[in-house]
Amino acid sequence: MRKTDLRRTALARRLALDAGEVARRSDKLREHLFRQFPVEEWQWLHLFLPLEKRNEPDTWAFINWVWGEELPLRLAVPVVQPDGISLKHYELLPDTQLTQNRWDITEPVPEPVTAPEISPAVLDAVLVPLLAVDRTGQRVGYGGGFYDRFLAQCRPGTQFIGLNLLNEAPVRRIADVLPTDVPLTACITPGRVWRF
Repeated sequence: MRKTDLRRTALARRLALDAGEVARRSDKLREHLFRQFPVEEWQWLHLFLPLEKRNEPDTWAFINWVWGEELPLRLAVPVVQPDGISLKHYELLPDTQLTQNRWDITEPVPEPVTAPEISPAVLDAVLVPLLAVDRTGQRVGYGGGFYDRFLAQCRPGTQFIGLNLLNEAPVRRIADVLPTDVPLTACITPGRVWRF
């Protein structure tokens, strides 16, 4: 299947979920992450802040769990840069000031940034937004290439973990994978963890 078709059908299925179902499935994703990955060995976890209008997984469930359990794990989130094609990454702290950018994505206030900038090279794991994934870990996002450019900057061994609210198996193959696409090492769905 091609990315365009996968993107359209997966987004439609995700948008059909009501808020309660998004919350329930997001909590399942969190449970799988903290039970099936060596989170206690990580120093840095990068995650995205959810775009509610697209029914993205509620990563605030992950963030509040880390803060509530007082885990030593440090959190980083992306900020889209003025060029509209690149990301910088900042530590997310309980007192970090947040705003919505022009795409309605919540992120730290850009000027002045209230938390330290983080290099992709320090990250132990990255939670990656997606709409679909195939059996080799190739993913379909929204098509901007933000995450592929970012993941290519991470050090070898960084875990790239997709979060998928749709409780379905990876598709057999994404037909139009690009040489610059970076595969995931795993994908979490509400029902199970897929490893690649």
